[in-house]
Amino acid sequence: MVDWLKEVLYFPLASYFRFFASIRLRRWNPRVIVVTGSNGKTTLLHMLEAQIGDKAKYSHHANTSFGIPFDILDLHKKNFSYLGWINLFLEAPFSAFKNSPKEKIYIVEADAYRPGVGKFVGELLRPEVVLWVSTGRTHSMNFDRLVAQGKFKNVEEAIAYEHGYFLEYCSKLAVINGDSELSLRQKDRTKAEVKIVTKEKDLKKFSLTKEGTIFELVETKLTLPYLLPEEIFYSINLCKNAIDYLDIKFDQSFSDLVMPPGRGTIFEGIKDTTLIDSTYNANLGSISVVLKMFADFPEKKKWVVISDMLELGQEEKEEHEKLAEILKKMNFEKIILFGKRTAKYTYEKLKKTDSVISFQKHAELKTYLQENLNGGEAVLFKGSQSTYLEGIIESLLKNKSDAQRLPRRGEFWERMRRHAEL
Repeated sequence: MVDWLKEVLYFPLASYFRFFASIRLRRWNPRVIVVTGSNGKTTLLHMLEAQIGDKAKYSHHANTSFGIPFDILDLHKKNFSYLGWINLFLEAPFSAFKNSPKEKIYIVEADAYRPGVGKFVGELLRPEVVLWVSTGRTHSMNFDRLVAQGKFKNVEEAIAYEHGYFLEYCSKLAVINGDSELSLRQKDRTKAEVKIVTKEKDLKKFSLTKEGTIFELVETKLTLPYLLPEEIFYSINLCKNAIDYLDIKFDQSFSDLVMPPGRGTIFEGIKDTTLIDSTYNANLGSISVVLKMFADFPEKKKWVVISDMLELGQEEKEEHEKLAEILKKMNFEKIILFGKRTAKYTYEKLKKTDSVISFQKHAELKTYLQENLNGGEAVLFKGSQSTYLEGIIESLLKNKSDAQRLPRRGEFWERMRRHAEL
């Protein structure tokens, strides 16, 4: 299907599934909690699941205008063929009248990734609680036209406004990252009670060890066995606010927490190296906080492998050049860039620096790391999903069974990685 036709049909087709999803949702009538933001949504979803457990249903792997209705209807897209879509189209009316889920709480990760999505999904869900983690340049290419039309000064404002629709449809409680001015500007759009979380007010101490990350909040202290940036504090605090609101006892040990792959997982690597997997996705905001975190990691020999940032549209050059400015201030033993965008924009600003090297082929990057790691290095990998850095990490694992803890497992992703490496 040509791109213009996909664009024209996007919301009409999504509306068909939303209609039947709304029927099932009204019949079910759960308490709806929406988790939204540019970064950190999935982490917060998993934190809520660790606290609430089987009392709630969670929209894992479904955060779009199609994915959320599919999740409500219990529809499963097996492939991207026309036949697959026809089957979903025919199943939707019957799925609306399936027996309702037993859970009384529905926790939904919702992404306002293009104009109209926040309103579209917000109207469907009409959440009781909204947890807004962050605002930044993600999927910014989808918002360029709104800026060009003069509706917003920049894409950040457009993205924040679209997320703000979840506040408009929120009925009881909205908890917002108060250190995001863009998010705060939207708070008057809701009639719900608004709680503001800020680092200065709510975080007492943050520290890293080789085993994990320690967060000390005003009322609690916890240690998580992952390497996480300080900004994860917002997810922890938003989680606690939701748990308190639901009148559930908060487990400060997070004993049942299993972080999704690609979000700071620590692995043992070959040659006594430490590998840190942060490859689930990347934009300038998430890269900058992860680099800041890694700068404080207790290891002398620190390497970073950073791949292209995708879906930036007109901001592509600017964002990759900003990345160069951030890296200039970092004192890493080796900075390794991967991809045509980092080569074109980031490396051009850094190529006179001895510690910086750039690659555009997976095989070359893999060979370089295997041959040049001497032992004892800590290596941070940060990238967007379509750059498939998890395949590089897999080649460096000391224990090959750890590959199951990497993101994008399964035959489909194996095929995509093989294709990318050609």
